Amino acid sequence: MITSKRDLHKFIDEVDIEEIQEIIDFVEYLKIKNKKNNMIYLLDASKSSTDFWNNEIDDEVWNKK
Repeated sequence: MITSKRDLHKFIDEVDIEEIQEIIDFVEYLKIKNKKNNMIYLLDASKSSTDFWNNEIDDEVWNKK
């Protein structure tokens, strides 16, 4: 079982050169997936922070300006 970067390096050293591109593709996929998950988290956080301002009192004050 691979449990560290050192183990991963050893594993990659043992893989046939033809399979290296597949490993690279998978790592790229994981990076994109991680960025997407972070963006979803940020969007959810921003929605919850804007909900705070969505109330009748603040709307009334804002509309009077």
